[in-house]
Amino acid sequence: MENVLASNSPLSVPTISRPALWINRGLLGLAATFLMVDAAAKLLALAPVVEATRQLGYSVGVIRPLGFVLATATLLHLIPRTQMLGALLLTAYLGGATATLVRVGTSCWFPVTMGALIWITYYFRSPSLRAFIRSTSVDSTSLRSTSR
Repeated sequence: MENVLASNSPLSVPTISRPALWINRGLLGLAATFLMVDAAAKLLALAPVVEATRQLGYSVGVIRPLGFVLATATLLHLIPRTQMLGALLLTAYLGGATATLVRVGTSCWFPVTMGALIWITYYFRSPSLRAFIRSTSVDSTSLRSTSR
């Protein structure tokens, strides 16, 4: 099995530029700030959150557990060793938010955009993910050329 992370590999992934790194950090900070503010509002069970939860058809008892899940997933995404787990948990959380908004007939662009932003920032923070994506695109290209 080939090590796609080896520096002498033809599939080695270049590091990202300094401006791209800072843009990514800014986007990550923006997303994390929004998600943590949302989690705090749920953990404190603020009146607007309680009202919105009722309007979406959920009981008030789910607000604090949702806030805990959101805060935990966001923190896991911010820690480099657990960023993959955090990205997966945030994807699941935002998928549930999308499903809820679709069910009640509201626009669901915001959780979809946040999910895409989470994965874009994870892509730029993870050399192994970039190497994996690059290796799968090279593999599929070589498969197409050999199948003729």
